[in-house]
Amino acid sequence: MQTITPIGVIHTPFHNIEDMPIQPKGAAGTKGQIQVDAAFQQGLEDLDGFSHIYLIYSFHKVTRTELTVVPFMDTQSRGVYATRSPLRPNHIGISIVRLEKIEGNLLHVLDIDVLNGTPLLDIKPYMEKFDAVKHSTSGWMQASEKEVAERRSDSRFK
Repeated sequence: MQTITPIGVIHTPFHNIEDMPIQPKGAAGTKGQIQVDAAFQQGLEDLDGFSHIYLIYSFHKVTRTELTVVPFMDTQSRGVYATRSPLRPNHIGISIVRLEKIEGNLLHVLDIDVLNGTPLLDIKPYMEKFDAVKHSTSGWMQASEKEVAERRSDSRFK
């Protein structure tokens, strides 16, 4: 298997895992910066035309793996692959954020729900024509957008 090398670091106002938003919906307006290593800066060309980007990152503070978890928006145990829990075997996270502007190797973003200092593994553009799925279902997750936006993390996924 190929070794994955971080391409940069994510900077946010969130310095503790507890009391963070659990999804970008709960981080509306929160500003962050993505510092891409100079060696990878050329890859940012043409990204400035996109309103949103996917950030793929490492849950670098997670120290364990669980195959079943009780997610934030539920009270019963679920298979980890049916959740957004960081306790997955490869500790990989993904968030969609708004791209505000790019200055050299620094991306200014909004609506970010990531812990400060998180290693960035990749960036992909959000493309509505590719990524928007009409008539999708969310399995067990029945919470409203308001409930998701208001929910904050706790220590269960350390």
